[in-house]
Amino acid sequence: MTISNIFKSFLPAAALLTLSGCNGWLGEPNPGSTKLEDFFTSGEACVQTINGCYAPLAWEYNHSYFSEWFIGDIASDDALKGGQNVADGADAYDIDNFKINANNAIILDYYRAKYQGIIRCNLALKQIAAYPVDEAFSESLKNRLLGEAYYLRSFYYFQLVRVFGGVPLIHTVIDSSENWKQPRATAEEVYASIVSDLENAEKLLWEKSEYDADNLGRATRGAALAMLCKVNLYMKDYDNAYTWGKKFIDEEYLGGEYSLFADFAENFTLAGENGAESVFEIQYAADPTSDYGEGFGFTRGTFGAILTRPRMASLGSNSGWGWNHPTQNLYDEFEAGDARREAAIGVPDAESLDDVEVVYLGSPYYNNKVCQSERGTFPAIDHHSRGPLNYRLIRASDVLLLYAEAALESGKDLGAAKWALEEVRGRARAFSGISGVLPAFPGYRGYSDTTESLRDAIRHERRVELAMEGHRWFDIVRWGIAAQIMNKETGSYASNESEEARAEMAAFIPGKHELFPLPSEEIAMNPMAQNPGY
Repeated sequence: MTISNIFKSFLPAAALLTLSGCNGWLGEPNPGSTKLEDFFTSGEACVQTINGCYAPLAWEYNHSYFSEWFIGDIASDDALKGGQNVADGADAYDIDNFKINANNAIILDYYRAKYQGIIRCNLALKQIAAYPVDEAFSESLKNRLLGEAYYLRSFYYFQLVRVFGGVPLIHTVIDSSENWKQPRATAEEVYASIVSDLENAEKLLWEKSEYDADNLGRATRGAALAMLCKVNLYMKDYDNAYTWGKKFIDEEYLGGEYSLFADFAENFTLAGENGAESVFEIQYAADPTSDYGEGFGFTRGTFGAILTRPRMASLGSNSGWGWNHPTQNLYDEFEAGDARREAAIGVPDAESLDDVEVVYLGSPYYNNKVCQSERGTFPAIDHHSRGPLNYRLIRASDVLLLYAEAALESGKDLGAAKWALEEVRGRARAFSGISGVLPAFPGYRGYSDTTESLRDAIRHERRVELAMEGHRWFDIVRWGIAAQIMNKETGSYASNESEEARAEMAAFIPGKHELFPLPSEEIAMNPMAQNPGY
C-alpha cells in the first residue's frame, strides 16, 4: 500500500480521539466509542495516529473549497479567480479583489482545517512520547513518529501565521471546557514555536532514502531543514536561514537525497510524485466517491484537477470549472524561449477560444501544474470532482532559491547565491532546449553584477520557476512589496490586465491586506482582537 493510500484510505484514529467542536466533551461517551487507554495499546496505534496527523493537509472542502492556491495564487498578481463568471464563488472573488471580510467561508474552513491538524499532532506527541519501546516498536520508529508530529504541527502553524499573523498557540490536548478559550499569540511567538518544533523534527526524522517505497511522502529530515531555511527567511533572520539552507544543500542536495528532474514538467505528473525533486507534497489518491455535503476529508482525491481545468465544451467529460486563471502579468514575466511557461500556463488553441466560458475577465489561460494535464491532454479522472495528482508543497528548486536568497541577504556568500540561482536556471535552460536562451546571471533582463540585481534575479526566478504553485502571494508579502505590486492605480500588476479585470479590483490598503481577517465565527467562540482594518 502506497503512502497516499495509507494517509487517505485509513479513517484516522485521531479523528475518533480528538474534539470536533467546542462542547464535544460535555456529553456522555457514545456507545462503542474508543477511549484513549483502549486505543494506544500497540506501536501500530502510534503509526495510525501519525497517519491521521497528515490527513488535514489534504482537505480542500468543507462548506467551501479552500485549496491553498485560493490564497497563494489568486490573491497575488499570478492569477485571477476564474470560474464560470464574476458571480461564481463570491468568497474567492473577494480574496482576488481585496474585498474580503471576516465572514469569508474559505478563510474559515482554512483556519479550522489547520487546527484540526494541530490538535491531532498534539495528541500524537503526548501519547507516542509515553508509549514504551518494545520489540515491535523500536526507538528509531518512535523517534521518527515524534519527528513527523513536530514537523506537521510546525507546518500547520506556518500555514496559519502567514495568512493571519498571530493565532492561538496550543501545545496541549484540549480535553476540558475550562481550557477551550486560548489567547492569541503574537506572530513572533508563533514563529518561535515553529522553529522549535522544526529543530526537534530535524533531530528525529529519517532521511528520505531511509523510507521504503510504500512510505515515500512522509516528512523527512530534508523537509525539516528546508522549512528551517524558509521560516527563518520569513522571520528575516537571514543568518540562520543561511545556516539551515547550507545544511540542506551540503547534506541533502549535494549529498544525493534530492536532485532536479532533467524534465521540469515531470514534477507535475503522476509519474513524478515523491520523486527526486520532491521534498514534501500533499498525498492524494484516485477516489470515485463524492464528498458533497460530507465535509472535511471525506475522500482521498483532490479538487485541484477539476477546479483548474479549462471550462470548455470541446473537452467533454474532461472539461473543468475554470478556476485560478494565470494572469497576463505572469505570462509576460517569462523570458522568451523559457519552456517553463508552457509547463505552468495552459493556453487554449484558437478554435477553443471561441468557447466564451474559457475566458475569465480577459484571461484564457489555465494552471497546467494542478489540473493534471499530461503534455496538453486531459486524462479522465475517477470522479467528476476528484483527481489523484499530489500537490507539491516543497521542491528542491524552491529550496535552492531560498538558499540563494539567504546567502545574499545574510551577506554570507554571494558566490553561493549565484551558484544556486544557476542550478535552477541551468535546468530550465536544458529543459527549454533552445540555444542562447536563459543565460546565466547577470546576462539577461538588464541586470548588472550588483547585489540589487541579484536580488531582483532571485525574485524573478522564484516567480517563473514556482509559477502557479501557491507561493507568490506569500513571497511578495514577506518581501514587503505587496502594496507596490498590487496597487490598483500604480502597481505593476493591474496595468497588464484587461479593463474588465481592473474594474473589479478594489484598492490594496497597506497595513491591512497583507493579512487576512480572523474568521468571525472563531472570534465569537474564542474572543480575540481582529487584525487591523477588518
